[in-house]
Amino acid sequence: MSDIRVELTTGPKAKPKDENAIGFGNIYTDHMFVMNYDEERGWHDPRIVPYGDIALAPTAMCLHYGQTVFEGLKAYRGDDDSIYLFRPDKNFERLNLSCRRLCIPLLDEQLCLEGLKKLVEVEKDWVPHVENTSLYIRPFIISTEPHLGVKPSSSYLFIIVMSPSGPYYKSGLKPVDIYVETEYVRAVKGGMGMAKTGGNYAVSLKSQVEAEAAGFSQTLWLDGVERKYIEEVGAMNIFFVMEDEVITPMINGSILSGITRMSVIELLKSEGYKVTERRISIDEISDAYDMGRLKEVFGTGTAAVISPVGVLKWEDKVMAVSDGAIGPVSRHLYEELTAIQWGRKEGFPGWSVKVC
Repeated sequence: MSDIRVELTTGPKAKPKDENAIGFGNIYTDHMFVMNYDEERGWHDPRIVPYGDIALAPTAMCLHYGQTVFEGLKAYRGDDDSIYLFRPDKNFERLNLSCRRLCIPLLDEQLCLEGLKKLVEVEKDWVPHVENTSLYIRPFIISTEPHLGVKPSSSYLFIIVMSPSGPYYKSGLKPVDIYVETEYVRAVKGGMGMAKTGGNYAVSLKSQVEAEAAGFSQTLWLDGVERKYIEEVGAMNIFFVMEDEVITPMINGSILSGITRMSVIELLKSEGYKVTERRISIDEISDAYDMGRLKEVFGTGTAAVISPVGVLKWEDKVMAVSDGAIGPVSRHLYEELTAIQWGRKEGFPGWSVKVC
């Protein structure tokens, strides 16, 4: 075991009285995991301390040049009252992938996983009990060197904060309406689309605001070069069920490699489904819809797990998918994945990690 210092709060906060009304990302637990980096000592002083503000110089480089990365995962309370994580090792693998792209020193993934488990154990009473609730976990790194020149920072903070949360979409598993973006561009191959970094989300806000104003939940992005190939939704990877085939855009350098996406592909293949990862154009989807071949559309992500799509709007064309209902593949995946995440099913080796 690594030497992870633990400082417990002397003023614990009251837990939410109504776990059905906690929303998403609004409440924070009593403690956080923190670790520092400097060039002389590397990553050092891993510790669990009371949740609180952090001090930054006005010239901290993260505030000016966006050298930040983050992850998102959840802790679940099982029917046996045990606490589970879902494939947390994959999140720290991906965090290091993002670090490489943004010139951030790599983390010791095993140390991070150990620190996370210890933090969850300390905060186990914050994991909600109500169905479809969980403890959302946000690991992130920010550059902290006070400097106004453009270069990689020489110092960083790695922090894990946690938030008891309900469903990401207030509608739960009810199909969402998606707007296909044709004016703005999110990412291109060679950029940062494959990293989980703040800039990718900042660039999506304009489209998201306009989509919501028009009555849509999310934006579906097309490629940034030809503006025709489907990439991903703002908070999700995207899948299409066309007759007996499940298709999802291939990982190409501008799409985030989602942990839930990976799990869905592995699960479907193990059950004998035909799953294809390839380039797929919005024109192909439109044609498939016209021919009656487009059976389901759904998104995958840590926050929403499986999110069925009821309407897909592309320019002036409105495609009502699966009669606006939840399709059988979407429902099956949601039931299987949540059963594994909440410890009701074992799943593949390493998928469900019992913490305490």
